[in-house]
Amino acid sequence: MLKLFNTLTRALEDLRPLAGSHVGLYTCGPTVYNYAHIGNLRTYVFEDVLKRTLRHNGLDVLHVMNITDVGHLTDDADSGEDKIETGARREGKSAWDIAEYYTLAFQRDIAKLNIIEPNIWCRATEHIPEQIALVQTLIDKGYTYTTEDGIYFDTAKDPGYGQLAQLQKQSLKAGARVEMGQKRRLHDFALWKFTPAGEKRQMEWLAFGRPGFPGWHIECSAMSMKYLGEQFDIHCGGVDHIAVHHTNEIAQSEAATGLKPWVRYWLHGEFLNIAETKMAKSGENFITLATLEEKGFSPLSYRYFLLQAHYRKQLGFSWEALRAAQTGLENLRREVRRIPPDSLTPPSLKRDWLDALNDDLNTPAALALLWSALKEKQITLNTVITFDKVLGLDLHQPEEAPAIIPSEVQKLLDQRAAARARKNWDESDRLRAEIAASGYLVEDGSEGQAVRKAK
Repeated sequence: MLKLFNTLTRALEDLRPLAGSHVGLYTCGPTVYNYAHIGNLRTYVFEDVLKRTLRHNGLDVLHVMNITDVGHLTDDADSGEDKIETGARREGKSAWDIAEYYTLAFQRDIAKLNIIEPNIWCRATEHIPEQIALVQTLIDKGYTYTTEDGIYFDTAKDPGYGQLAQLQKQSLKAGARVEMGQKRRLHDFALWKFTPAGEKRQMEWLAFGRPGFPGWHIECSAMSMKYLGEQFDIHCGGVDHIAVHHTNEIAQSEAATGLKPWVRYWLHGEFLNIAETKMAKSGENFITLATLEEKGFSPLSYRYFLLQAHYRKQLGFSWEALRAAQTGLENLRREVRRIPPDSLTPPSLKRDWLDALNDDLNTPAALALLWSALKEKQITLNTVITFDKVLGLDLHQPEEAPAIIPSEVQKLLDQRAAARARKNWDESDRLRAEIAASGYLVEDGSEGQAVRKAK
């Protein structure tokens, strides 16, 4: 039985899908105003492992992921500028072009990480009628009030508001805080924002008597329910979504449908930290997948790095740790290539492997079992291939013919070997990147450097 930690109850629970062997899964996708950083990508890798584990358990998964291409304001709540409009001004492009460019960039990144695409991609701008209809339902049911700048959800009408985040409701008078504007309470949130008088946005729609645009939270409720029904099984995202975005999704969805719980299981991935500070799209810790590649690291080395930690544990990133992960992944692949043809897989290994995965996606334990079986020569290649359907690390790579190394590349390899001998890791990484720019990939293992032609 697959056990998952449900943020809603703060407990490990057996997964019991609403419809037998069919699982409805919704994962919050990117806001496409900039590249995803590797902290963002950690969440998508965890969600991919979840989906692969569900399938490994014989379940049929319908996976829906949104693309937020409008409505996400710069403070993640109800003030500031739309992040897409900000990106458009930053790059001198249209908001539509910005959204398309960074959507494609995100899809390329997840492909490099072997993340299986969702069954359904849904863009907020392509589901405006559904969002307007959901807001109207909430108006009709008496859960809203209107201010000069938009239509708001009245959290006082929801006695259970904030259960997911375990919020303590605060009673504030309208206008008691300047940043609240005309909101009645701190936690009230925008369902629909009006375009300010005299302004013209690139992305706006006529609704409720005025031009405007959807609130960030209404998008996910409307799109998830369109494709997965008014109740579904699993909703995922990063821990930063708990207090605001997911809390507000629950409030508006349960108010509109009258169904509780709206979602049965809520799963959240923890932060990736640099120097104990969470990664963000500002400052020096904004590292993208392209940054890793420029430094000579493969995307799957980063995936392996992530799988060595549990998704609910904060993870510290460093170049040294990533370098060790890249070496570890290549050593793992080397061990797979050395599996004897007459090896056997003990039945207990498959049971223990499934137990590890079903213990709230315990990938560190699963990897430890795989390493132990390889060292003891107690696993077949077919079993590795089956396990890798969950890990997604391309572990079975047939032996390639030795690459013919040009003299100028060999010179760089010799310099890099000398740098590694001196433990000059910065120089080693610089030379790895220079070698990669020449069309060759370097992999480190217990037997030293191995080089192959880039595909």
